[in-house]
Amino acid sequence: MPNRRPTFFSFSVSFCFIVFSNVALVASKSTIEPCSNSDSCNALLGYTLYTDLKVAEVASLFQVDPIAVLTANAVDISYPDVENHILPSRLFLKIPIQCSCVDGIRKSVSTKYKTRPQDTLSSIADSIYAGLVSADQIREANSIADPSVLDVGENLVVPLPCTCFNGTDNGLPAIYLSYVVKPVDTLAGIAASYSTTITDLMDVNAMGTTSIKDGDIIAVPLSACASNFPKYASDYGLIVPNGSYAITASHCVQCSCGPGSRNLYCMPSSLAVSCSSMQCKGSNLKLGNVTVQQSSAGCNVTSCAYGGYANGTIINSFSSSLQPRCPGPQQFPILIAPPTYVPDSAFAPAPSPHSDGSTTTTVPKTSKVPSTGSLPGFGPAGAPLGSMSDASTLVNSVSTLPAALLTCLLIKLISPVSL
Repeated sequence: MPNRRPTFFSFSVSFCFIVFSNVALVASKSTIEPCSNSDSCNALLGYTLYTDLKVAEVASLFQVDPIAVLTANAVDISYPDVENHILPSRLFLKIPIQCSCVDGIRKSVSTKYKTRPQDTLSSIADSIYAGLVSADQIREANSIADPSVLDVGENLVVPLPCTCFNGTDNGLPAIYLSYVVKPVDTLAGIAASYSTTITDLMDVNAMGTTSIKDGDIIAVPLSACASNFPKYASDYGLIVPNGSYAITASHCVQCSCGPGSRNLYCMPSSLAVSCSSMQCKGSNLKLGNVTVQQSSAGCNVTSCAYGGYANGTIINSFSSSLQPRCPGPQQFPILIAPPTYVPDSAFAPAPSPHSDGSTTTTVPKTSKVPSTGSLPGFGPAGAPLGSMSDASTLVNSVSTLPAALLTCLLIKLISPVSL
C-alpha cells in the first residue's frame, strides 16, 4: 500500500491555503455615489467614540464646529462649558460634514489628522475613525510609499464616505448618514431604527440581497427639512434631519426640524451675542416670530422667516398670508443633556431612536440621557441608486481567523493517524 501521508498533507496544506485565501478576500463594502460636478452637500457620519473624548476633541477629529456636533445630536448647548464636556467611550454620534465631488466620486476630504507616537495607518482607520475609512484609503490619499513609517506630527488627509443623492429620497428632502455596520446589525434592524424600509436601503445602496456584514458602510436616508436660501448665502443648501437642530449664521441662528415635520424653523440662537439685525423690515416681528389672527375668511398668518446668511448679514423675509386654518404651535425636537454614559440600547442592532416626543411649544430640557442614535422620520421605498464596492481594507477579516486556524490545527493533528 502506498504511503498516504504526502497526499493527506498536501490536502491539509491546500485546505488551509483556501481557507486563509478566503479570509483575505473578505473585504468591507462601501456605498459609492458617482458625481460629475463640484457641488457639495450636507451629510452625516455615524461615529462611535473609541475612548472618552471632550466635545471639542471629537469636533477636532473631523475639523467641524463643536456646537454643530451637539445640535446635530439634539444635545442642549445651554449647559455651562458644554464644549469641554467629556463624552463617554463607545457613544454613537452623528457628525455633520460637507460632502464634495472628488475625482468623480462623492467623499469628504476636509478632515486632516496629525499623527502621534505609536500611530499606524490601521489604528487611525480602525480605531480613531471607527472604520469609516481604511488604512489603504489613507495611504492612497497621502501617497504614502511605506505605510510602516509615519512621521510624528504629519498631517494626513482622511477621506471619509458620504453621499448626497440630490438631498432627496423619493422626491422628499433627506440627508444621508454613512453608517458603519456592527456585528449585531441586520438590515431590518437598521431600517427600523432609522424609520425607513429595507427596500429603500437596498435601493439606495444598490444591494442585491439583504446580507450585510461587520464593517460595511451603508448610506441611510434620514427624513429632513430643507432650506431654500439663495446660492450666494454661505449656508446655501442647509438641510436639517428630522428631530435635530443646526447652528448657522456665525452661531446667531439655530434652525430645527420638528418631530414629524418637514418645515425648517429658524430662530435666534441662545449663543447669539454680536449679530446683525434679526428684525424684519417694516414690522415689529423678529426672526422666528409668527402671529395668527382668526377671521371669517380663514386665518391671517404673519411671519418673520430666516432666509440665509450672506456677507455677515442675516437675511430675513416678512410675509403675510391667508390660510384655511391657523397653524398649531411650533414643535421642537426634544433636547437631551450632554451624555455622560452609554445606554445599554446602544449595543442593540443599530442605534436606538429617540423617543417620538409629544407636541410642545417650547424647547424642553431633560436630565435623562437617551441614546443619541437615529431620528424619527419617513422612509418610503425606492431611492436614487448608489453602488456597493469593495473597500481597500480587510478590517474585519481577522474575525474569521480563529475558526480557520482551529480547522487547520485539527487537520494537522489528524493527519498522522490517517497514514
